[in-house]
Amino acid sequence: MPPRSPSSAALRLWNARSPSISTPVYRSIANSGALAAIVSPSISPRFFSHRSPWSSRVCTHHSHLLSIRAPFSTGTAAMASIERITEHLDKPELDDRSYRVIRLPNKLEALLVHDPDTDKASAAVNVNVGNFSDADDMPGMAHAVEHLLFMGTEKYPKENAYNQYLASHSGSSNAYTAATETNYFFEVSATSESSDGSSSGNGTPTNGTTPTGQTESSESPNSSKPSPLYGALDRFAQFFVAPLFLESTLDRELRAVDSENKKNLQSDLWRLMQLNKSLSNPAHPYHHFSTGNLQTLKEEPQKRGLNVRDEFIKFYEKHYSSNRMKLVVLGRETLDEMEQWVGDLFAGVKNKNLPQNRWDDVQPWLADDMCKQVFAKPVMDTRSLDIYFPFLDEEHMYESQPSRYISHLIGHEGPGSILAYVKAKGWANGLSAGVMPICPGSAFFTVSIRLTKEGLRQYREVAKAVFEYIALIKEREPEQWIFDEMKNLAEVEFRFKQKTPASRFTSRLSSVMQKPLPRDWLLSGSLLRSYNPELIKKALSYLRADNFRMVVVAQDYPGDWDLKEKWYGTEYKVEDVPKDFLGEIQEALKSTPETRLSDLHMPHKNEFVPTRLSVEKKEVSEPAKTPKLIRHDDHVRLWFKKDDRFWVPKATLHVTLRNPLVWATPANLVKSKFYCELVRDALVEYSYDAELAGLDYNLSASIFGLDVSVGGYNDKMAVLLEKVLTSMRDLVVNPDRFHVIKERLSRGYKNAEYQQPFYQVGDYTRYLTAEKAWLNEQYASELEHIEPEDISCFFPQLLRQNHIEVLAHGNLYKEDALRMTDSVESILQSRPLPQSQWHVRRNVIIPPGSDFVYERALKDPANVNHCIEYYLFVGNMTDDALRAKLLLFAQMTDEPAFDQLRSKEQLGYVVWSGARYSATTIGYRVIIQSERTAQYLESRINAFLSNFGKVLKEMSDEEFEGHKRSVVNKRLEKLKNLGSETTRFWTHVGSEYFDFLQNESDAANVRTLSKSDLIEFYQQYVDPESTTRGKLSVHLKAQAGADTTEPNEQNSALSSLLAKQLEAAGFAVDNDRLKIAIEKLDISAGNEGQILASLKTFLASEVNLSEEQIKPVLEQAEQNIGLHLKQLGLDSNKEGSVANGVGKLGEKQHPTFITNVSEFKARLAVSAGPSPVTDLSEYEDFDAKL
Repeated sequence: MPPRSPSSAALRLWNARSPSISTPVYRSIANSGALAAIVSPSISPRFFSHRSPWSSRVCTHHSHLLSIRAPFSTGTAAMASIERITEHLDKPELDDRSYRVIRLPNKLEALLVHDPDTDKASAAVNVNVGNFSDADDMPGMAHAVEHLLFMGTEKYPKENAYNQYLASHSGSSNAYTAATETNYFFEVSATSESSDGSSSGNGTPTNGTTPTGQTESSESPNSSKPSPLYGALDRFAQFFVAPLFLESTLDRELRAVDSENKKNLQSDLWRLMQLNKSLSNPAHPYHHFSTGNLQTLKEEPQKRGLNVRDEFIKFYEKHYSSNRMKLVVLGRETLDEMEQWVGDLFAGVKNKNLPQNRWDDVQPWLADDMCKQVFAKPVMDTRSLDIYFPFLDEEHMYESQPSRYISHLIGHEGPGSILAYVKAKGWANGLSAGVMPICPGSAFFTVSIRLTKEGLRQYREVAKAVFEYIALIKEREPEQWIFDEMKNLAEVEFRFKQKTPASRFTSRLSSVMQKPLPRDWLLSGSLLRSYNPELIKKALSYLRADNFRMVVVAQDYPGDWDLKEKWYGTEYKVEDVPKDFLGEIQEALKSTPETRLSDLHMPHKNEFVPTRLSVEKKEVSEPAKTPKLIRHDDHVRLWFKKDDRFWVPKATLHVTLRNPLVWATPANLVKSKFYCELVRDALVEYSYDAELAGLDYNLSASIFGLDVSVGGYNDKMAVLLEKVLTSMRDLVVNPDRFHVIKERLSRGYKNAEYQQPFYQVGDYTRYLTAEKAWLNEQYASELEHIEPEDISCFFPQLLRQNHIEVLAHGNLYKEDALRMTDSVESILQSRPLPQSQWHVRRNVIIPPGSDFVYERALKDPANVNHCIEYYLFVGNMTDDALRAKLLLFAQMTDEPAFDQLRSKEQLGYVVWSGARYSATTIGYRVIIQSERTAQYLESRINAFLSNFGKVLKEMSDEEFEGHKRSVVNKRLEKLKNLGSETTRFWTHVGSEYFDFLQNESDAANVRTLSKSDLIEFYQQYVDPESTTRGKLSVHLKAQAGADTTEPNEQNSALSSLLAKQLEAAGFAVDNDRLKIAIEKLDISAGNEGQILASLKTFLASEVNLSEEQIKPVLEQAEQNIGLHLKQLGLDSNKEGSVANGVGKLGEKQHPTFITNVSEFKARLAVSAGPSPVTDLSEYEDFDAKL
């Protein structure tokens, strides 16, 4: 299957503050309309789909270039003239935004977007410089500069002033470094009022030293109301005007880069991408290692006598220029007002008249690099065959985009496709194809096949099938009907393009602006505007037997890897493609219809292309906030809402076939998942056309039973639903496919334990807190014993009796929803499941006064990162007042936790804090992934939370109200598209509380909170000294950690620990003198008193602290030292019990280590199960009106 565009995996685009994301987020950066990425180690895509990355458009018209004077005087001589390029962007049919492209006198180009209804404003700057511009002897420079620009500017020198400002206005920010671009973006509340119009007052907390004569305000010039966007833009613009590159932040941010790199060391995505780069032409910057680490950015340069701070400043001065910058600003303000702001705030960005970064005179691969086969050993148990063809640069071919025609055919999954053939042979599970732009001047066309065990043995035959299909395409003239079908689908998709989150929109568009697209086409760059068969043939000419390299990835083949990649340590082997194999490939490319595999042929016309795209739009005073129950009986509960907000010809039907058998045992759940995979496998060829036409389905097993969904253009969704249901009912288990899928599932369970630790930690917390839950190892154990007849006997039981819960939402009438629900009943012929037999979800209650710790060793022996989830139990999901307090507390600690634990203490790249919602309970959690041990991380979280009590008490009323406003704005944030509303409804149905108005009630409850409410909440549920809080920590322990057994390392680690504590407490310390003082001690003796006495002497004599100041420092140090000694194995007496009991209320407990999970959960009380917060009869609407 063609990939979902994992294009340009940005270094910081994945937000390390959001570990709830189960897989890394990769950003699609369009390049000439193809799904593409600027490939670099800061961005790690491997394959790109033939599908469009942006949506396509309705009407095409060129507008002439406008050059007029701005209708105002900015008061700055340099800004006397702003060039207006166009206001006539091609846009989707329902797009109510206004656009203007301008160019400042300093040649900075900006896209201004006026959205009168947005509740989030945003801006992004894309700079045409990335890691391809790194110095050869200092890889990672561009990435490090990206980090450092956040750390203070001349106008706003406090290092976290920017993030504090954003946090106080419901905002966030991020950035990523790519090969030829660096992208910075933020979003913030669109107005200084709450989303419902409630006034917030003056919304700018103090967040840093303000230069003389300047006000720390978010107010825009000539505005009667404060604008969070103006204040954010002001701070943001200073990144590019006068960044400080603060010496005090340099070491910390370089360690953050190093931690980021270590986070990726065991990721096959990064490892295999870097292997491909390391085996490229050293004269091309594609060869670079561009993430960087402490060695490349600090240690090695310092050995050469370089001042690394000076080097970063030189890089910035050399490469950052206004004429290389593209700015996008989205807000409620008028275009004229935004134009004035941009003109004023970005006028100071220097224009160095730098050329576009291009590498036309050198290619990533030389002739000697061709016709090679590389064998690489992955960390996870995966198998793939990747074929790379150096390809033409399509940057200026944006009207025809020839690679999309080719990848549509090679990446097809229907009858006659490569995938259909190799899958039928039992050789593969999936296939991806598409262009992979490297930089202006070069690209690869890539075909990637996910192999089975047998497919690995037959990888030559798989490759030959690919080349035979290429011959099939080449022997025919390009076919216009194929292009026209793709063109039509792209136009339909663009016509009904819906809004996306603000910062995603601005970040993507600022990247698109670096492309040579006509400015009218910035929103519609993926449209196929011109059929050019000659360009298609030219592009096909690159797919030759003398112009490719292949990579075979497997853990057990060939087994004699003799080389190691420098940066990630990937084992690999390189050899020429054997002559006999190369000869077979050449023959495959010469194949004729008579000699070619008879199973291969061109695709047929797509019958799923939507033809009915009408939408009945009725004006409503206010969109309905809840769905209605239009059928409610013993067998079916049907929720329905006809779209009254977005007006697109799309819909979704979600169906849950509730059956308690699925969640009865781990074996049953595995059999249910296996059954779903078999059905999906059988439907691949049929459903692929629907997927191309914007209509998709899903089938999965859940805690409720089986979940079926169909969504997309509503024209033919009933047809697809019927096919899915009949396939479920009539499944015949094919033994060959059974064994292929069993092996794939087995690898999936195994590989889950080799994921990043922060991906895994949540599974353990759920396992410990849910009344009934299991782990991957239990599923894997059950999978071993499942045979084809087990599935054949089991799935009819799932379909025989169930309760049917349905949500129909979108461009549907009641009649449509009722008819499709009738189809579910008539096809499956199940009998009703009484409510008394439904599975009831519950969570355990972590009792007051408890302190539980659960430890697990990570399976990956090479992963150096430990991880902790520190969970504080708060209460019941339905306690509205308590939930409001939790939301506000999470908001208050979000930025401070990140700033303290990640930025200042540099515990690790992954630091996140916030609310945790379970099925029936709520709590607060902190997640950190780090090279430091979980015990140490726990001590630092404790220290942060202890200190936050003081911060809370001293918080000003203004800042407190700002946090309340931020929560209210987030809870009342507007839905962006139809899918987001569907997800909200289905989430509330699935919760079984049916609290459709929860966001509004949360906002109302937060508004009523006082600071004393939060102090009381903190004291009861959060304060580490509280005798009433309930805590559970999950510690994932790395097998490969730093060796701290040597005395000098012990002393160095302790002095570093104490230095960080003192710095966090606000004391200026000479780290070298502290290190000398600690080095005199014999740490191995484990004498805490001796260490504390030495520290006390140091504080009095070297830091000049009074006895009163020293006391709290020593108290904190005592905790840290004791824990540090235990980490070193110097304290054989583990503080805490190895049991599963619960302490007495009112007594501060030592940690209780969980050694038997079943016993642990058996001794705890459990919550009540979910129940509707409103009587469901209030939602019933059985009116016959359709």
